[in-house]
Amino acid sequence: MPHTTTAWSTASRGAPSRFDLIALILIVGLLAFLAAGSRGVLAPLDAITAKQISLAPSHLPEYAARTTLRMLAAMCLSLLFTFTYATWAAKSPRAGRILVPLLDVLQSVPILGFISMTVVWFMALAPGKVLGAEFAAIFGIFTSQAWNMAFSFYQSLRTVPTELAEAARSFRLSAWARFWRLEVPFAMPPLVWNMMMSMSGGWFFVVASEAISVGSTTVTLPGMGAYIALAIEQKNLSAVGWAIGTMLIVILIYDQVLFRPLVAWADRFRVEQEAGDLPPRSWLLEALGASHFVARSLRMMRRSSRVVSAAFVAAPGLPQFESPLAAKRLDFAAVIVVGTLLALAVWQTFQFLAPELNWRDIAVTVGLGAITMVRVFVLITLASLFWVPIGVWIGLKPRVARVVQPLAQFMAAFPTNLLFPVVVFIIVTWKLNQNIWLSPLMILGTQWYILFNVIAGASAMPSEMRHVAQNFHVRGWLWWRRVALPAVFPFYVTGALTASGGSWNASIVAEVASWGNERIEATGLGAYIANATAVGDFHRIVLGVVTMSVYVLLINRLLWRPLYYFAERKFRLS
Repeated sequence: MPHTTTAWSTASRGAPSRFDLIALILIVGLLAFLAAGSRGVLAPLDAITAKQISLAPSHLPEYAARTTLRMLAAMCLSLLFTFTYATWAAKSPRAGRILVPLLDVLQSVPILGFISMTVVWFMALAPGKVLGAEFAAIFGIFTSQAWNMAFSFYQSLRTVPTELAEAARSFRLSAWARFWRLEVPFAMPPLVWNMMMSMSGGWFFVVASEAISVGSTTVTLPGMGAYIALAIEQKNLSAVGWAIGTMLIVILIYDQVLFRPLVAWADRFRVEQEAGDLPPRSWLLEALGASHFVARSLRMMRRSSRVVSAAFVAAPGLPQFESPLAAKRLDFAAVIVVGTLLALAVWQTFQFLAPELNWRDIAVTVGLGAITMVRVFVLITLASLFWVPIGVWIGLKPRVARVVQPLAQFMAAFPTNLLFPVVVFIIVTWKLNQNIWLSPLMILGTQWYILFNVIAGASAMPSEMRHVAQNFHVRGWLWWRRVALPAVFPFYVTGALTASGGSWNASIVAEVASWGNERIEATGLGAYIANATAVGDFHRIVLGVVTMSVYVLLINRLLWRPLYYFAERKFRLS
């Protein structure tokens, strides 16, 4: 990005400018946003349980700020999880054999399962305070964001071009330096797109995250999720409209303030020999790049990071991961610990379920899981046929991508719950088969994983590859078979895998639709778990979650994981 680079390089000279004023306004605004969003987190829990959610539009700015702050906190935790967990799984074949299937299982566990199993622990961190419920809500949103980002980063680490890895070895970069100077920059463009998808996906489950059940008491945290749930319960169409409008404004704001600068910044890490035809730009990034204050602050941060990095690498008390023997010992110890924990979890689950359930209950859940599996396969196939060509077209046209990006984020963030009035009305009025017409709700929120990952793959396609295809007049199906599909296939596998797991998770919301007192239900494992949750049958909740996890794990191991390895061997840029 020549323009942005020039701004950053010249910002350190001269007197303060209008860009310093812009940076100051943004910093003050950010501090005010954090203060407003975190207000009351240390208040007693009774204060928030006694306060009712209001559907008045005047409360929407506060609710939107609180929900956005929770989602940003969950995003920071997701990045930390991605850089540690996915790196370990990609770097260590022994650990990867456990960590990758475990990630499959974690992706398949419904958010209701995570919240119900962890809420007591989080509430105990801040007894009697709202902060405990906030921790539980942030963790619930984290479980809707982290897995997609971890899969994307894992796939990028496994497909680093051979010549770049050899260059790192030639310069004798340490593992720490190689990670931050080669692997993270290489993975950054697709990771940014998956961060956008994860942020949008968090809106899909925010309704469940902001209603925390503690014993017989339900703590409803102020936020957009609670607002939407109350609007649906009261059949208030005007409140639903206000919620949609507020979500659109919030998504446009963080598109301009967060994601568009990230996309423009990450474009410099594209793997190619020449500059992009039309690099993405961000007015905010360019304004900050021309700020003297920001430039000086970044120089100080770089110097501090170099000191910390040097101390980290040279510290005698830290394990030296460059040593193969030390790495093997660490992997072996970690595998034993993780394996022991998995064995204990399986044993505890068996002990919990065995006294209350029988083989007929297991057979019922397996049969319902098969029905949901058929829905997922059909929906993923249809979504792939529709979105892969569109994603390639968008990714190869930066001007179109800039227009489509916020629109796609809004569509991905659109909670399926808001469509329940229309769906229930159409199915009841026209007497349609709910087993068929409720199914599209499963893919509405997860099909965007495919689109975003394909766009990321197409936008990361080296320009020289496209130019060679043009020079040799490669067109039509030959172009798709030899150029486009190989370039986006690793990214597509990541998107399809996460879309598949997300569809299983979404089945809990999609197979049961309600609008006021009207309630329709499709046959499937999602409806089974939703019904068990509604009546508080924890034995059947656990059985349903375990059955869903087993299905997702088997599908990933038999289908998606072989496709991952095929993409790694066949389509690595080298």
